[in-house]
Amino acid sequence: MSGFIVWIIVGGIAGFLASKVLTGKGMGLIWDIVVGILGGFLGGWLAGLVGIAVSNLLIEIVVAFVGAAILLVVFRALTHRGILHT
Repeated sequence: MSGFIVWIIVGGIAGFLASKVLTGKGMGLIWDIVVGILGGFLGGWLAGLVGIAVSNLLIEIVVAFVGAAILLVVFRALTHRGILHT
């Protein structure tokens, strides 16, 4: 259970930072956490592909930030082109 809480905290931090860097404003607490957690999985997978060991909290945040930033770029590209725009 404590690992899940850590992932939520790390995800929230990473998602918040990525949305601030890319959009200048957050998407809201829940979406920042969701993007951060999904970004953590994406970033962890990408880190594993290039051989980067995710061994401490700072590296986890950086990896989640990179993954969240990638997700936000893809999301923005899809929505700005009208593919997901309603």
